[in-house]
Amino acid sequence: MTSRNGGDVVVETLEALGARTVFGIPGQHALGLFDALRRSGLRYVGSRTELNAAFAADGHARTTGSVTPLLVSTGPGALQTLAGLQESAAGSAPVLGISSQIPSAGLGGVRGGYLHELTDQVASFRHVVKHTRVVRHASQIAPALTEAWEIALTAPFGPVWVEIPQDVLLGPASVPPVTPVSWSARELRPRAELVEEAVRLLDGAERPVVLAGGGALHARDALLELARKLRAPVVTTFGGKGNFPWEHPLSARSWLEDRHTTEFLADADVLLVVGSGLGELSSNYRTFQPRGRVVQVEADLGKLEANHPALGIHADARHALHALASGVTARPADGVAEARVRELLGRVRDRFAAQELDLEWQVLGALRAAVPDGTPTCWDMTILAYWAWSAWDPRGGAQFSAQGAGGLGYGFPAALGVAAAVDGPVLAVSGDGGAMYGIAELATAAQHGSRVVWLIVDDGGYGILREYMTDAFGETTGTELSRPDFVALAAAFGVPATRSTPGSLREDLAAAFAGDGPHVVVLPAVLRMFAPTHLEHL
Repeated sequence: MTSRNGGDVVVETLEALGARTVFGIPGQHALGLFDALRRSGLRYVGSRTELNAAFAADGHARTTGSVTPLLVSTGPGALQTLAGLQESAAGSAPVLGISSQIPSAGLGGVRGGYLHELTDQVASFRHVVKHTRVVRHASQIAPALTEAWEIALTAPFGPVWVEIPQDVLLGPASVPPVTPVSWSARELRPRAELVEEAVRLLDGAERPVVLAGGGALHARDALLELARKLRAPVVTTFGGKGNFPWEHPLSARSWLEDRHTTEFLADADVLLVVGSGLGELSSNYRTFQPRGRVVQVEADLGKLEANHPALGIHADARHALHALASGVTARPADGVAEARVRELLGRVRDRFAAQELDLEWQVLGALRAAVPDGTPTCWDMTILAYWAWSAWDPRGGAQFSAQGAGGLGYGFPAALGVAAAVDGPVLAVSGDGGAMYGIAELATAAQHGSRVVWLIVDDGGYGILREYMTDAFGETTGTELSRPDFVALAAAFGVPATRSTPGSLREDLAAAFAGDGPHVVVLPAVLRMFAPTHLEHL
């Protein structure tokens, strides 16, 4: 019988904290940790690259709303997670990265020549994640992981990082088996005088509007109650898609890159911004200039008033929205706000009608008709995803994308992480360029029987960069790509695949969703973006 070691203490602690599924890739320094998984009740989902494992953990964490462990090895393995952890930080996904380290004797920059040695590995993560910790002894493992777990789930949620040397993972555990661990994330509640002032402003507003970001995703009921009582239209950010019913009469939807929506927000005499920092995308590339008062609720202290003066309320959106919804005075439903919303959406439609975008609307319509309601969707950085940020009706399904940090390759591996947490299918959408980042994960999908339908829009290159460069310089460089036959490649992995057309897309996707495992649908098509409006202000 194998005696307990530091790796056992890690997995015992994760189970005691509530983890059920972990993601990652083994490596030489992490073997003690991965061997301990065999003796645990944790489910392990292994990816083919550490970047994709990080994206998968991100998708799983966003879906469950709880901490998802990501287990990797030292040096190159650890560093490859950085782009995924940057997305988790931007999207407030509570991923717990656990990396091995070189033996303790080599820590501190002694340059001992160990395999995978870095002078200061943890320094690479310190300004990407919320919290870092290097464990030195087995007795520190449970407290360090508990500390990290609590920090990950303290608003704003986000990734954390713990490193454990190889010898600590392999060495005998001098501590008894870990029993259920008590932990408590710090509750970030709004200060009473700030809520009172915000209620006063909102009650006195003639044209209140709410801009709801990703921080409001866990307070949908309170957001709906507040909007109903105030008769306030709600615009959702790209990261906040799904926090307000799409077809609700007060839903002004998500056309943030449209000048009509930008003006609609600027015209509010009181604009309540919840869970958004009013950054580049949410401000239509910084063309948004409010003319009324701004009330900003934000859990990330550094984002309060970072872009516009406001009544800043440092709080978890859940607590703030409940307090505001309880405090404001209900108004009669006179239909005025609903009429303003209809007028706005009509102007948006008219602007699109003046552009030749029939193919794009056809593809979006076929996709929406084929994807079952309630299906989670994961979008890579590709033209169809850029459309979906604004135009996709989630219909009860979570909508995740890499728009927070903007890295390629997110869609498919994130969907695999989501699929490990839900009972039902998941949609992933990629372009051919982004698809190549995650193509090896077809092996993961096949190995685990993941119910992911992967739509690859094949336009022969980096389509959005092609548009940007053509518009800016009149020609492109580095955007055109040689790529494989995705249908044949999927078949080589044992994954069914279909070559589709815009006319057959709806039926092909519906057939793919009817299956009980992974399926790839390839759509050769060159889609275009709708005309931007922010350039009109330059």
